[in-house]
Amino acid sequence: MDAVRQIKSFNAGRDAQRLAMKYDAMRSNVFAFFRGSCHLFYDRLSRDGLSKNFPLVWVCGDLHLENFGSYKGDNRLVYFDVNDFDEAALAPASWDLVRMLSSIRVGVDGFAASAVDAQTLCKTFLESYSSALVSGKSYWVERDTADGPVRDLLTGLRNRSRAEFLDSRTEIKGKKRTIHVDGKKALSVSKLQRATVMNFMTSFAQSQSNPDFYKVIDVARRIAGTGSLGVDRYAILVQGKGSPHGNYLLDLKRSVPSSLLPHLKVKQPRWATEAQRVVALQQRVQAVPMAFLQPVRLGEAAYVLRALQPSEDRVATARLSTGHLKELIDTMGKIVAWAHLRSASRQGSATLDELIDFGQRKKWQEKLLKTSLVCAQQVRADSAAFNAAYDDGAFGGK
Repeated sequence: MDAVRQIKSFNAGRDAQRLAMKYDAMRSNVFAFFRGSCHLFYDRLSRDGLSKNFPLVWVCGDLHLENFGSYKGDNRLVYFDVNDFDEAALAPASWDLVRMLSSIRVGVDGFAASAVDAQTLCKTFLESYSSALVSGKSYWVERDTADGPVRDLLTGLRNRSRAEFLDSRTEIKGKKRTIHVDGKKALSVSKLQRATVMNFMTSFAQSQSNPDFYKVIDVARRIAGTGSLGVDRYAILVQGKGSPHGNYLLDLKRSVPSSLLPHLKVKQPRWATEAQRVVALQQRVQAVPMAFLQPVRLGEAAYVLRALQPSEDRVATARLSTGHLKELIDTMGKIVAWAHLRSASRQGSATLDELIDFGQRKKWQEKLLKTSLVCAQQVRADSAAFNAAYDDGAFGGK
């Protein structure tokens, strides 16, 4: 398979300015390439032995080191959990696990860790995951139950205020805020894009109990993530609880089909829209759903609408010692197991008893360790091919 051709084909039709940013990011290091090419990972993945004898679960689909983070739940408490469900689907548990293990192997390249450290971390993740499955109980991670780097992250969030968050993303002119179009978090919109979003929000507000909350003040194209860069996405500044300090920022992101679907033989539910799939599975899998998360339609297209929160962040993995990184990986293994347990017996997923039995078996762990090693090697080869093409100008790079 030609990785360069596949990447171009997959990203065709995306917003050119943000797509250029995606390609720039992917050129920066192998892990960024890994994040930006989930579709290629599954195109490459040999599914021989990775589908049979593995229970069906509701997978994140793009499980990796940086798709865990903090957020405020709809009960107003802050949690640490899996936080990206664009690729979510019903699939063998092995698909989530091998993607995560591969991310550890590729990710530690940037930490100056040895291959032995990567293997140890991979084993830590699998042991933590299987032990949590065997318990048969799904728990959660919030400030009082967290430890290590996650506890440090959640404790530090106590000092973050909405006002400071707004000040970091907007600027005040007179008594009115506008989104700071800095080319890093936001880009300007066209007149048509602004009008389209404002018309949608006006209609949306009419169906809400407090329409004035959603009065639009400003709109920008949002820059966030790596894999989804170039997909239609907007940052929307609304009246909220009053201007200028009570304003809220919303995120409106278009939903597209999961990259796993072309390779899955498992029957999927008939979702009304792709946005409904993303939101339903996020609410199903997370311990407590993220506040203000809902599927919407913008014309004929499906979008996910949610609030942008001061409490959203992730652990800076590259700064961690090997010991602290091991603590973090241990926590992530538990979180994934709890997610699979929490969503058990739903629309075709394995039962609790089946997951407990799976956790008690050990042979599959060695299989996934070997497969992830091959996957990581393939990612590095594809990254090198992409870099060469990028440097030759195939992706608009210099």
